[in-house]
This record gives sequence, structure tokens and C-alpha cells, in this order.
Amino acid sequence: MLHRPLRLLAAVLCGAAALGARAEPGFVPDGPQAAAYGQAQGYPVPPPGTKREGLKQEHYVGLHSHYDQFRPLREVPTSATPSPLSRASGSLELTYQHEGRTHTLADYLRRHPVTGLLIARDTDILFEHYQYGRKDSDRFLSHSLAKTITGLLVGAALEDRAIRSLDDPVSAYVPELAGTAYGATPLHALLPMASGIGFRETYQPDDDVRRLIDGLIGPAAMGAVAAVRQFDSRVAEPGRVFHYSSADSQVLGMAVSRAVGMPLPDYFSRRLWAPLGAEANAAWDADAAGDALSFCCVVARLRDWARLGLMIAHDGRWNGRQVVSRPWIHEATTPPRGLGANYGYQIWLSGETPRYYAMRGILGQAVLIDPITRFVLVQTAVNLNPNDPGASAELTALWQALLAQHGPPGRFGRTW
Repeated sequence: MLHRPLRLLAAVLCGAAALGARAEPGFVPDGPQAAAYGQAQGYPVPPPGTKREGLKQEHYVGLHSHYDQFRPLREVPTSATPSPLSRASGSLELTYQHEGRTHTLADYLRRHPVTGLLIARDTDILFEHYQYGRKDSDRFLSHSLAKTITGLLVGAALEDRAIRSLDDPVSAYVPELAGTAYGATPLHALLPMASGIGFRETYQPDDDVRRLIDGLIGPAAMGAVAAVRQFDSRVAEPGRVFHYSSADSQVLGMAVSRAVGMPLPDYFSRRLWAPLGAEANAAWDADAAGDALSFCCVVARLRDWARLGLMIAHDGRWNGRQVVSRPWIHEATTPPRGLGANYGYQIWLSGETPRYYAMRGILGQAVLIDPITRFVLVQTAVNLNPNDPGASAELTALWQALLAQHGPPGRFGRTW
């Protein structure tokens, strides 16, 4: 009988081999540390209402693939006809270097708690694989991938003339914030995380993002306006200093929702998800009054995260239509002058020319997007460390190798 590590490797290799003639999805019942992640318990979803400190490792897989069983979510309807994605012939051959050794895609899956990994180019899926018994019909939790959606919806609201100008202060759209630091902040400062308002995002139990979440959906939730009013200390002039802040994204989403006169999930459906031709509904977490957590917590299938990335890679055009305006995609992916950060409008940038982009969320969520080769890589994962630099560096090495081996000569990246 094979020992467990050899069984896992064999399963991963068999899953990859099963891609064979066409890049069909591969499925395995386990993954790295499967026992600790709750395999014997069927990868359970934590009971609704479980606090963050009550989450155990055995809950991570179930929570991140069945979040709608943990929290009631607002559905984001799609269109009746999905946009087509085909499957490439043959398996994707890819090796990458990390810490002085050569690795394969199978090695990467064996080394990291990835629930799903998909690589696509144009309309072709080149690789699709699921671990821990996850299915291609599961809707995976985004964490901060949702921030990029919020940024795209700002562009849509400008195009729809619901937002008049990015120079407008937040209070022009959310009058309840008049007289506060956020109320006086122009929208253009929120987009690149440069509000200048103090906010501590360390993913520790006492940080400000925990206060924000508790204010929105905690046991003593106070509503979106009161939740962001907690952060009212200006530490820099708007637009001068980059500082990563989920509160900036929350306020931005509230402004969009008020400007367009509908809940953010409904606008997301109308302006992005249905035109994209997503194959399944997404869903978005929201507070009791319907205000979405615009910094977090969209759930969607892996292939639909890929469709979103592919639309961005194609300058906003997808499914036979211009879903997001090309000028907005260009502006959103150009680093604002003077901030000195590899960050655009709610999306990470590689810091090189030509740039590639990344939607990123804690615990290993990523959508990597290259507008030159039009490669997109989607990863969902259950890392235990919210921001693991080693795991991020290895994913970047894999991504760079993909661009180098299958893109035009000289198409390399560098670590984020």
C-alpha cells in the first residue's frame, strides 16, 4: 500500500494526466495536510455565527467553497447564455524555478493548500484542477478580489453618468458622511488606496478591518455608515500616500451604490456579471440593510473568475461586447503619479513595463492577468497565513515561468 504522501502525489499526477487529449478539469479528494483541513469530517463548514477566533483549520476548505452556507448572501444573477470557453488540446507543460530547484505544476499543487487552479488564454482553458474534493460547480470565496470588482463598477458608474466626477467628495453621494474625514475625501483618492485616513489592516484580532467587519455584520452590527464613521482620523492629505485600507474600498462601494440607486450586487449583475456571460450566479455578502461588503466576500466559480480576468486582459472587451470601457481599464491599471506604489484602481500592478495585473485576496486567492499574452491564472486556496510571502513568491515564479515559456520572448515578470 502506498504511504499517504505517495498516494497524494499519484492522485495529483493522475489528475493532471487525465487532462490528456483535452484540458478537462482534474479532481482529487485530498491535498496537502488534508487530515488537518478536515478530510475525515468531509471538510465541514463552520456553524453560522462562528467568530474568527473560533475558526479551526478543519473549517477552512468548507468555509471557502461553501461560504453561502455560513452567511446569507445576495445573489448576483448572470445571463441565460454563458460566454464560451473551450478546452485546449494536450496537457500544459510547465516548469518553474523556486529556491534553486525545478518544479512542475503537480509539484506546486503538492506543496500548497490550493482548492482550485485554472490557467486560461483568450477563450481556451489550458489547465483546471481541484483539490480537497472540491467541484467545478463550487463557488469560491474571494476575500479582497472583490475590491477589483468595486473599482470596475466605479468606471461603469462614470460611464452611466451616475457618478459625475472623480473629483467629487464622498459626501456628494453618501450625505450621511458629511462632516467626516471620509465624507470630505474625493473619489479619486479612494480608488488607489490614498484616502489619507488612518486604518490599521494587520489581520490580527484587534485590527481595524476586524472593527469594520464587526460594524457591518457582527453581532452588534451598526450599519455601513456608522461602521465607516469609526475611522475619522486624517493622517495625510488625500491622494498623497498609498496605504492599503479595506475601509477605502467599503466607502467607494457605498458611493457607487448610492450614485446608481441600487444595491451594489444588483449593479454588479447588470453591468458586469450578466454582460460577461458568467456560467453561474455569483453572490456577495452584505449587511442587514443590503450594503455590500465592497472590500470582500464575493463567491463565484473558478471559470467565472477566469472570465472576469480575461475580460480585463482584453481591455474590457468580452463576449462580443465592450463590458468595461477601454479607457477605464487603461486608467485603472496605470499607477497614479506620486504614490510610489504598484497599485492602480483597486488592483495590484507588477511594477514593470509592460505591466501585468493581479487581483489578490488573503489566504492565497489570486487572479493574475497579462494583457500582452492574455494569459490568466486563477487560484483559490486556504493558506493559514493571511499574507504568506513565501507562497506568494512561489506563485509569482510559476506565473513568470508561464509567461516566459508560453509567451513572446523576453516576457518576464518579477516578484510582487
